[in-house]
Amino acid sequence: MAKFNRREAREKRHQRLRKRVIGTPERPRLNVYRSLHHIHAQIIDDSIGHTLVSASTVEPELRAKLGSTGNKEAAKEIGRVIAQRAKEKGISKVVFDRGGYIYHGRIASLADGAREGGLEF
Repeated sequence: MAKFNRREAREKRHQRLRKRVIGTPERPRLNVYRSLHHIHAQIIDDSIGHTLVSASTVEPELRAKLGSTGNKEAAKEIGRVIAQRAKEKGISKVVFDRGGYIYHGRIASLADGAREGGLEF
């Protein structure tokens, strides 16, 4: 009997989700990756396969600003930062790609922060 693997299950959910969620030049995809200690967000145009904007708790200036990098407050701040950087590039509407994670906790906090920053999805 095969052993249950959380990473493989998440990747399977993500592939299922990606069939429907596609980033276009008018409405790029806001992708989220979560690890135990950090959270990463990227805005991607899938038509050309380029990352337009990114933000992460790994960045030194954000890491210094945040106390802990693996909590909901850090995720909300990353959402605000990605929204600000997107606005600077002229991006206001995105498609949210939760990356196979449940829309709860840090993922929901990042989405709330991005909405507060002015992104629409």
